[in-house]
Amino acid sequence: MSSRSLTGPRTIPALAAAALVVSGLAACSGGPDADELAGIAGELAEGLETGELSQVRWSGDAPQDLSRPLAGMVDLSREVTVVEVGDPRTIADSDDLRVADVELEWSWDLDADGSADWVYTRPAMLARDADGFWGATYDPSMIADGLGTSGELTLTRVPAERGEVLAGDGTAVVTPRPVLRIGIDKTRLPDDAHERDVRGVAEDVANLAGWDDPDGYADQVVAAGPRAFVEAIVVREGSGVVDLAALEEIPAGVALPDEMPLAPTSAWARPVLGRVGQATREVIEASGGTVQAGDEVGLSGLQEQYDDVLRGGSGLRVTSGIGPDAEVVFERDPEPGADLSLTLDAEVQTAAEQSLESTESPAGLVAIRASTGEVLAAASGPGSQGLNTAMLASLAPGSTFKMVTALALLRAGVGPEAQVSCTPDVTVDGYTIGNYPGYPSAWIGDLTLTEALTQSCNSALINARGDVSFDALVDAARSLGLGQQLPGAWPGFTGSVPEDGSETGLASSLIGQGEVLASPLAMATVAASIAAAETVTPTLVTGPEQVADAPSAVDAAPLTAKEADVLADYMRAVVTDGTATLLADVPGEPVHAKTGSAEAGEGEDFRVDSWMIAYQGDLAVAALVHGGGHGAGAAGDVVEAFLRAAAGGGA
Repeated sequence: MSSRSLTGPRTIPALAAAALVVSGLAACSGGPDADELAGIAGELAEGLETGELSQVRWSGDAPQDLSRPLAGMVDLSREVTVVEVGDPRTIADSDDLRVADVELEWSWDLDADGSADWVYTRPAMLARDADGFWGATYDPSMIADGLGTSGELTLTRVPAERGEVLAGDGTAVVTPRPVLRIGIDKTRLPDDAHERDVRGVAEDVANLAGWDDPDGYADQVVAAGPRAFVEAIVVREGSGVVDLAALEEIPAGVALPDEMPLAPTSAWARPVLGRVGQATREVIEASGGTVQAGDEVGLSGLQEQYDDVLRGGSGLRVTSGIGPDAEVVFERDPEPGADLSLTLDAEVQTAAEQSLESTESPAGLVAIRASTGEVLAAASGPGSQGLNTAMLASLAPGSTFKMVTALALLRAGVGPEAQVSCTPDVTVDGYTIGNYPGYPSAWIGDLTLTEALTQSCNSALINARGDVSFDALVDAARSLGLGQQLPGAWPGFTGSVPEDGSETGLASSLIGQGEVLASPLAMATVAASIAAAETVTPTLVTGPEQVADAPSAVDAAPLTAKEADVLADYMRAVVTDGTATLLADVPGEPVHAKTGSAEAGEGEDFRVDSWMIAYQGDLAVAALVHGGGHGAGAAGDVVEAFLRAAAGGGA
């Protein structure tokens, strides 16, 4: 197979082609007709290459164009060159009937990648008529072997087997599963069906499929060819999304069985994993020819991010002839896609999905194996409506961020037994900040820092702001994994902490408000770092090797074991004596946690987001529920349900 570059049909002047032939690249033994024959052969090669056949000197009937023999391949990039021109010879015992054999080389770029895929040679013939004029004789077989007068070449792309998405234990979580392609089969419509009738059945199918614009689907059906199947929706087999009994009552409405790469359920990690579907026009145009209409590609999430790995390479097949008698004249096998290996644990992910399934507002949960940084679960609730709340939310984390503040204070010499002042509220530069509604009055006054964190007193930490700077807060955040660069190409937000600002900005930052932003992924990393007693980098993709996560050193002071022990004690006290006592009786190893609530929005859009971070053994988790309220709130319920379902952290 040739590896020459093909940049499109080229134009070679006939005299240049003749010079090339005579120079020895094409052999003609000489004689008075040598230059003329080489020129005609060059014209023939150029005409076949460009499709401009009018420039060729023909002997006998001349073809009008190549649209019949080349059919859908007529516009594909190709090179046609003269390999050899034979000596003139006499046929039929007549000096008036002389011919010369020509050998042509065809090079086709079938996949539009700039390189030749199919290279072969074919014979052609030049002939001299009774008047002494030479010209090319047309025979479709000069284009391809076995191509007759009524045949045509047909190019078919053979789809590659898409790679699967594997869980951490190597089992497939995204694998081909039965689906039904719902749509209109126009061959089942009467030949004389009126357009209004076609539109009527199309709109009926669109309504069953849940289209917002049934007219738009009807437009597609009307515009499609008479033998087309026009897809309206793809659904899981047995999902009940479409009323199949009602579909059977619609003329030409069909449900074609097929397979598609899918997760165990429609909701299972969908915002993270993404979906697969037919390539859109935008995807095709951006692919540089590697993706064609009808190809299935990743359209969102990891399926889109790692599509080049999962999709593999399409095969190519060229047939000569028509119908069942067509013969394969070229074939390139498809290259199967590679499997994408993830750290997700199927049971832990399922537990995460179940813990969120009754949450109506946007919500997300991320679980991390603290000792390795492996993301075991990343779930977004049904209220997220397909958005990746777990990995990409960018919201104030509220009091869960106080573990970062506690580390900054510890490094400044303010430890667990240090006295801090918990006042009903605190005013900074004219801005008053209070504690959460219903804060217990018994815990107002001088407290130890442990007590202030256990009860989540805002004012105590703000009153201690003289011991903490923006730089110290940023360094502490980085030591706990916030704001670090992800180790792979997968989408995720690891948080951000302002590096400077006003006195009120610092006060807000100390309690996880203001410009401090995080996601469940970011805050699960904080919990994991405390559990592991070192800065944790979350990882998700483990293979194939060329795309596997490659964690780098975090640009921060390392979290020491002593510091982690102090933070762990704070979090344990929150469970035993503070705002997260609902986790005290969770089976298994002791649970460590920190609750949080963050005010967001203004006016009618004002809400209080509920957060919680926790760890149990080697399992670290963070949950966010939009508008979940103060205290342990909705996020606490989610974390409790998750830890109980995840077998007490034994995952």
